[in-house]
Amino acid sequence: MRISISRLARAALILASATAVAFSAVACGGTGTSSGGNTVTVYSADGVGDWYKSQFAKFTEQTGISVNLVEAGSGEVVNRVDKEQSNPQADVMVTLPPFIQKAAKSGLLQDSGIDTTAVADTDKDPGGKYVTLAGNYLSFIANPSIDSKLTWDDLLKPEFKGKLQYSTPGQAGDGTAVLILLQQLLGKQGALDYLAKLQANNVGPSASTGKLQPKVDNGELLVANGDVQMNLANIKEKGSKFNVFFPASADGTRSTVAVPYVMGLAKGAPHQDSAKKLMEYLLSIDVQKTLGPDAMAVPVRKDLRDAPTLDGSVSPAAYVKDVTVVTPDWNRVLDELDGDIAAYQRATGS
Repeated sequence: MRISISRLARAALILASATAVAFSAVACGGTGTSSGGNTVTVYSADGVGDWYKSQFAKFTEQTGISVNLVEAGSGEVVNRVDKEQSNPQADVMVTLPPFIQKAAKSGLLQDSGIDTTAVADTDKDPGGKYVTLAGNYLSFIANPSIDSKLTWDDLLKPEFKGKLQYSTPGQAGDGTAVLILLQQLLGKQGALDYLAKLQANNVGPSASTGKLQPKVDNGELLVANGDVQMNLANIKEKGSKFNVFFPASADGTRSTVAVPYVMGLAKGAPHQDSAKKLMEYLLSIDVQKTLGPDAMAVPVRKDLRDAPTLDGSVSPAAYVKDVTVVTPDWNRVLDELDGDIAAYQRATGS
């Protein structure tokens, strides 16, 4: 099967590196600025924190430019930049679709002017407002105490009541992807009908998908949604024991949706020149080569798409080789998103 991969978005909070990087460990309510002009502030969705830490340290060592990282949910990243328009704090935004498209449509991004020729046209905005950083896919995780060969219908069973949670559509990129995937599989009304039934088992809303991982690992939850990159990285970096799976339809077909990390230059970025240097650095061949082994994500460069990982490990793209990958028209998704989210909230009572 031909796997279609596109765009980018997400990241994680980090402490200062002893040699060079001055990371600002900032909570969602704080500011991401740093004194002095020789710095870059990145607002990113969570998921690739350790990879950021390593690559930002090397960037600082090479350029002398420090990097501040602020993490939040995919939708919150855009909301923060929007709220700060009168006093811009972010230089670079990294989030998932359709939130990156929302940022562009809302005038929160500007043409970066960086060289993106190594990236396929399908993985970047024709107007230069955003470009995919790394490929990724929606997934689910299960506590090892249960069989992870689950179907969508299995998730409706009463044994999962109070033991299942998925991040909230409209707030989290992965949660939105759940809604989008179900729409592709069941149609819009079918997706609403299914999620209304699933609400009986759902613990409640969650703006962050990443926060669900430790709950599944320790058994507080049995099932949650996630994404391949974040989940595999968590297993590798933190030793989590949960299993990654893709719920099957009645005919046995397992499906997912592409949820890439996408980056753009924020409008009014206080440190535009430094931000552009960082963006080009993150797209460079040497940095992109590290995405597979270090971040469990898929390189976006055309010349690396099918390259083996540096450590010989199985790439995330190979991980979903038997899974049908859906790549929606994210601009259409965005145009219809407000109505879809309102319908979702009515259907689930959330």
